[in-house]
Amino acid sequence: MLPRAGPSSVCVLCTSSLLRPRLPLQPCVNRRFVSLRAKPRPSRMTLSDQVHRTPLRGERKPRRSDVDGPFAGMNRTVANIDPKLKALRSRSREAAGRGGAPGKKKEERRGPRDERKALNMQRALATVSYGRRTTLKERMSAVESFDQFNLLPTVKTAVLEELFKGLVDVRPTPVQKLAIPALLGEANNTVFGEMGDPGQAERKQKKDITTKPNQGTESFLLAAETGSGKTLAYLLPAINALKIAESQDPDIKAYRERQELDRQIQQQGKGKSKPFDEPHPTMARPKVIVLVPTAELVQQVGRVSKTLSHVAKFKTEMLSSDLKAQQMQRNIYGPRGVDVVIATPHLLASIADSDPNILSRVSHVIVDEADSLFDRSFAPVTTSIVERAMPSMKQFICCSATIPRKLNNYLATNYPKMVRITTPNLHAIPRRVQLGVIDVSKEPYRNNKDLACADAIYSIGREASKHEGLVKDEIDVRRIMVFVNEREKTEEVAEYLRTKGIDAQALHRDTPDKRHGEILDTFTSSEPLRIPRPENVGRQRKLPNVKVLVVTDLASRGIDTVAVRHVVLYDVPHTTIDFIHRLGRAGRMGRRGRGIVLVGNDDRKDVVAEVKRSMFMGQALI
Repeated sequence: MLPRAGPSSVCVLCTSSLLRPRLPLQPCVNRRFVSLRAKPRPSRMTLSDQVHRTPLRGERKPRRSDVDGPFAGMNRTVANIDPKLKALRSRSREAAGRGGAPGKKKEERRGPRDERKALNMQRALATVSYGRRTTLKERMSAVESFDQFNLLPTVKTAVLEELFKGLVDVRPTPVQKLAIPALLGEANNTVFGEMGDPGQAERKQKKDITTKPNQGTESFLLAAETGSGKTLAYLLPAINALKIAESQDPDIKAYRERQELDRQIQQQGKGKSKPFDEPHPTMARPKVIVLVPTAELVQQVGRVSKTLSHVAKFKTEMLSSDLKAQQMQRNIYGPRGVDVVIATPHLLASIADSDPNILSRVSHVIVDEADSLFDRSFAPVTTSIVERAMPSMKQFICCSATIPRKLNNYLATNYPKMVRITTPNLHAIPRRVQLGVIDVSKEPYRNNKDLACADAIYSIGREASKHEGLVKDEIDVRRIMVFVNEREKTEEVAEYLRTKGIDAQALHRDTPDKRHGEILDTFTSSEPLRIPRPENVGRQRKLPNVKVLVVTDLASRGIDTVAVRHVVLYDVPHTTIDFIHRLGRAGRMGRRGRGIVLVGNDDRKDVVAEVKRSMFMGQALI
């Protein structure tokens, strides 16, 4: 019978081979002695706590050969002893011997136990001094208007008189104060969200921009909380650069001269000659590409860009599954040309496969919701578009509200000089969103989430009916979003709510594309919804002043649901990333909101408690 294998897992035959000095040691390892490692949590599901700076070389993952293990001491000429690690262990043993009393338990000697362990939460600004935070806030407070940005007059007019038409006291958001000057190349006036050593990081980033303003491609990461105005933060600098390049393009100048000459000939000849029908030089050759994950986001970003184009005069086209193939072809190959294309990666990549020159003039590539577009499902297509546009690309911009560690490491490896612009509230749910928890396992629900969801919606409707709107004898309609984890559950929950007299609709991936926009218009429109004040709302079996949308995570990313004040989490999200995006549908652009989580017997109550505690303390969910 063979002796029991030791820690080195080397058999007896291999040990006997040591007696033969001329033969090299070739141990054979039995598979049953190899310890099984626990499967690590995917890095794409874990938020990065160092988004603000590029990881240093020594901080990255060690190579497999540098990791200690059962075979780490093989083929070495010196002892496998790290002097730093040895000294550290000896000091820790000495400290434990001095401070530990023989009667105390091990947990008491280690100090107080941290209860926040399920989500490993910590402050996003833990490494930043209070002086640095104060300086950052003072510099940001110096920007009070869009007029202070170095934008073209037509772009400023488009923002103030067209996009924010009828609004008073329009001010840029924190991410816009940080990102717009940086993307415009104003290094001296830019306040980066860089953290750590403020002097060294700031000098390094300023040097990268000032010494090489036009050499190669500049890369930026805009990391800001949900509902902070990231769309306008990357669109305005791109449109500004587009208009500057347009004024200097000789092909466009010659085209306009020929067009003006033909117009004069038409006036003199009274329309007898053939009209000017030469295609524009920018036909199927856009300058700005915006990539988004869903068709709903294509419509949303396209709506903002088209609003700006009414005054700034540029051509915006959209590519999404909502459009027919003939319409998409007319959008790209129209004779009037195209300047900005907003598309999902797969549609744009399919067009680029048949016409590679469509990306030959691209100067700005913007990847919105980068954590989704660089995930497994989108990453090959997204990277192919970026690589094709690289020869002519001047700026590469990634932006997202959540930065997983996998994305953080990918950007650090492929874009080591990327300028990282982060806001202080990154990975934190807006402070104006309150979170309530309903324990479904208690009375009167008895673990019936359908009943608890309907009861919560009825409570919101009754409370809203007590407050009269701006118009006499009218009340406002509350728009509520209910999030579930499975798309099959959307129809079930919506049907149950309709049986209880609640106006509810379901939205998921199987919903027809034509209905997507119709359903979301009610919840994305900023126009108030009002109805005549009903009598005895509390006694009625219907809620006329409530509209409910039951959705999956399809509508949790990027959709600007300004009108939504209440979010019900029917199912507890799987990760903190889903928590941030779902609760981020309420409380957008500084508005107040409320989230309600339904917790049953099968849900992680400790996770929900930690999220609520972190929201109360204003901490980030790492």
